[in-house]
Amino acid sequence: MGVEFKKNDQLQMNKWIGGNKNYTLLYKATRDGCTATAFHNKCNNKGPTVTILYNINDSVFGGYTSISWRSVGDYHTDASAFLFRLYQNRNWIPVKMPFNGSNYTTIYDDASYGPTFGGGHDLRTFTGTVNRSGTYYQLNGATNFGHSYTMNGETYNSIANGHLQIKDIEVYLVDDLPAGPSFEVPWRKTPKWDEKLLNDLKEKIEQYKPLQELKVPQARLLLVGQVGAGKSSFFNTINSIFKGYITSQACSGNAEHSVTTVYRMYQIRNLTSGEPLNFRLHDTRGIEVDQGIDAHEMCFLLDGHIPDRHQLNPSVPLSTDIPGFVTSPHLSEKIHCVVFVIDGSTVDVMPEKVIERMKTLQSRMNQRGVPQVVLLTKIDKMCETTAENLSKVFFSSVIQETINRVSQIIGLPRSHILPIKNYESEMELNENVNILTLLTLQQMLHFSDDYMCNYLDQIEEEKIQKLSSRE
Repeated sequence: MGVEFKKNDQLQMNKWIGGNKNYTLLYKATRDGCTATAFHNKCNNKGPTVTILYNINDSVFGGYTSISWRSVGDYHTDASAFLFRLYQNRNWIPVKMPFNGSNYTTIYDDASYGPTFGGGHDLRTFTGTVNRSGTYYQLNGATNFGHSYTMNGETYNSIANGHLQIKDIEVYLVDDLPAGPSFEVPWRKTPKWDEKLLNDLKEKIEQYKPLQELKVPQARLLLVGQVGAGKSSFFNTINSIFKGYITSQACSGNAEHSVTTVYRMYQIRNLTSGEPLNFRLHDTRGIEVDQGIDAHEMCFLLDGHIPDRHQLNPSVPLSTDIPGFVTSPHLSEKIHCVVFVIDGSTVDVMPEKVIERMKTLQSRMNQRGVPQVVLLTKIDKMCETTAENLSKVFFSSVIQETINRVSQIIGLPRSHILPIKNYESEMELNENVNILTLLTLQQMLHFSDDYMCNYLDQIEEEKIQKLSSRE
C-alpha cells in the first residue's frame, strides 16, 4: 500500500471534523527530514492540521487539532482534537478516538518535539532528529493511549501494531473549501435518471439479440474476480430487476474462500413469459492469493469446453476427462465478454498476487480477442454522497479517481471500468440501483456484440481468401 492521503481518506476526515475541507501538505518526513525543527518550520502558525503516520505494517493512524502549532513549550486544550486510525494492516477500518475531557490537555507544543497529542502524551511521535533506517524511521517517541483520548476499545497494537516503525509522517493544513459553482458536471454522461429511462433500458435488454448471421442464441458473459467482490451478487441483482423482487438464486456472501463451488451458466427470464433472455451470466470460483482459477482452466472456460453445473474443486484441475467435457464447442458456447469483478472499496489494498493472477488470465483472453470490462462494486462504501443518492455516481470525484487507478492496474480503458452497487441488505427494489445495473449490463452486451462482429469479419475474410485462391 502506498503512502498517500487519498480522497476516500479525506472524505472520512471531513466526516469526523465536520464540513467540506481542503487538505494541503505542509510537512513530509521523507521530503523535509524527520526533525522537530523541520516540522515546526513548516507547520507553525498555519491553523488546523491533521498528522498522519504510515507504519511498516500498512496501518495508518494519527491525530487532528484545530489549533496552530507554535513551539511555545506548553500544553493546550482543544475540545475538537481527536486521534484516529484509517487502516489496520492494509484493511480500511476507520475509527475516531475523541478527547475525553478528563485531563484538559490535548496537545503538547514544544520546539524540540514532533506532533504530540495528549497530556500524558497519548501519541508522542518523536523528539529532536530521527535518521532513516533503510526504508523506515524507528521513531524515538512513545505512546500512552487512553490518557486524554477515549480509545473506544482500541489499543496500541490495534492502532499501531505495537511499534513506531514508520515509513513516513505527513502533516496537512486543514481549511474550508471555497464555495463551488451552483451546478455539477458529470464526468460520464448518461440520460436523465427516471422511470422512463428504467423502462427503456429494460425493454432494450429484453429485446436484445446477438448477431443473427452467426446463429448465436445468447451472449455469454463470464464473471471473474476476487473472493467477496460480488460476482454472484451481480447475477442476483440483475435477476431481481427482471423478476420484480429481491432474489438470491446464486449463493453469495462474505467468506474466507470462494462461496461459488459450481460453474454455473445462469439464465435471466422474462417476468411475463418466463422465457430466457438472450444472454447468460457464467459464474466461476473467485480469485484468491493462493488458489482460484488458473490460466489453463481459463482457456477451457473461454473456449466453451466446460459444462454447466460442473463441480469446481481447487485440488483437481480442469481436464478433458471431466464428465460432460464439450469436445468441439460452437461459437454459441464460447465466452463473448469477460467481466472482472473488483471491490471498489479495497482497490488500494488489493494483493499483488491477485493482480498478477488477473493479468495472467488477461493474456489468455487477449490471445482470443475476448473483450474485457471491470465491474467496480461496493461504490456506496467508497463515497458518502453516492451512498445517499446513487444517481450521483458519475459526479463523484472519488469514484472517478478509483476508476482511473483501476484502469492503470488492469490495463483497460476507463470506459471499460463500470461502477455498480449490488443488492445486498435491501428488501425492496430501488430505481437508481436498477438503472445503474441496466446501464452496466447494456455496455457488456455491446462489448459482446463487438466480439461477434470481429468473428463475423474473420469468417468473411476467410471466404474472400478462399475465392481468391481458386481464381
